[in-house]
Amino acid sequence: MSRVLYVYAKGGTALEHAFPRIAAHAELHVLALMPLPTAAADHWRPHCASITEATVPPGAASGDTVTDEIVRVAKEIGADAVLTLSEFAVLAVAHAADRLGLRGAGPAAAERARDKRLMREVWAAAGVPVPAFRRVGSEAELRTALTELTPPVLLKAAWSAGSIAQLVLRSPDDAATAWPQVAQALDKGREIRMSELYETGADRALIVEEIIEGSAADWYGSDSGKSSSGSEVGDEGAGGGHGDYGDYVSVEGIVAGGVHHALCVTARMPPIPPFNEVASTAPCVLSEARQRQIEEVAGRAVDALGLDTCGTHTELKLRADGGIAVIETAARFGGVMITRMVEEVFGLDPISLLVRELLGEEVAYPSRMPVSGRGAAASLVAAPADAVGTPWRTRPAWRPRQVEWDGIVTPGTAVEPVAAFDLPPDHPIPDYDPAAGAANWLGVLFVTAADAPTLLKDCTAVLGGLEEALNRVAPVEPGDRRRG
Repeated sequence: MSRVLYVYAKGGTALEHAFPRIAAHAELHVLALMPLPTAAADHWRPHCASITEATVPPGAASGDTVTDEIVRVAKEIGADAVLTLSEFAVLAVAHAADRLGLRGAGPAAAERARDKRLMREVWAAAGVPVPAFRRVGSEAELRTALTELTPPVLLKAAWSAGSIAQLVLRSPDDAATAWPQVAQALDKGREIRMSELYETGADRALIVEEIIEGSAADWYGSDSGKSSSGSEVGDEGAGGGHGDYGDYVSVEGIVAGGVHHALCVTARMPPIPPFNEVASTAPCVLSEARQRQIEEVAGRAVDALGLDTCGTHTELKLRADGGIAVIETAARFGGVMITRMVEEVFGLDPISLLVRELLGEEVAYPSRMPVSGRGAAASLVAAPADAVGTPWRTRPAWRPRQVEWDGIVTPGTAVEPVAAFDLPPDHPIPDYDPAAGAANWLGVLFVTAADAPTLLKDCTAVLGGLEEALNRVAPVEPGDRRRG
């Protein structure tokens, strides 16, 4: 039987979803570069033939050290493929696969898909539509960039993910306060182990770019009757609006031997300001013509990066003029429960498809990207703020399994807390930090509904009613309320 080495780091989909699908096609061995989650271990651990723990604190070792460990374990078990679903291990795994002579994204291409500075430079040269941008390595360079770009602009870490360390700036005077704010947000990212494992010093590599004005109303209004106010967008989408759908989408796909196969378009709910993601939803309700337009631009972006074999997750901005700008491409699948959404709605199992591709098996992809499916599903992130970014005023315990969801959502809609993303038991609800991204997460809810309109309505109801629902489960202790 073939053997797959899975390299674990924070991020990606839940192990209880991923591991059974990997193990269905190969003997699964795990190399953990950081402590494995204990949540749902009884569901994922039985699928593992072996587990090797080699905890590497972010920034504590060189990229070669991490790659050496992956290569060592892969040789020890006789791996036929090396795989990760974590953004932070993508580059190390690409280098390891290359050294082992196994299929993978390719080291140079993986770096282009990780470093947003390189990514945008490659796209600009290839004519892929991207916002104007500048590399910035100091507060002085940031101030200069703010005089050269048209505000508002977005400052973000070039190697970040999960909406961590993103700030909107409107004048050169903002540089002095923004620089330490980003550093503080990156420190929070390291605390929750959401930090690059291969590229040393990546945390301090920053980029600033113009914020493109988008309009969900101009796209969804004409196609589906769903609309959202126009809003601003950065690395993870739009901020400042709270209508039905956000003004950005993603294309989930696989690159197989350099050929991109789009699997579907997933829609977004408008993020919590400034750019903290709330939910991915499927199916996308845009017309087929609109989805084909999105598919074509995403394909150009992926092709320009020169990836060989990997999952892809490409985010694109929907502009008011009917055009599209590319936000980013990752050389891995979308995180949280996006792969499960694709499987639930479109009947395609991205993880199984990629494992088989990495093992050199013949894989049949859809002749055309599907644009409709069965039912609807969402990966919904819970944070201690409402849909417009107002922080919760109370600190209820995070006990989503005790919430009576039937009182919030439509009959027939199911809300399933995902154990892998739960806040640890008895961990206090954090103060909401707009720049901290995933560090604000309380958990992830997988929501299924009969159709897309019902799903959208119910996800909105969950966001609006979660604080009160949790308080009904475990009332807040006296004196344990937020100020203001």
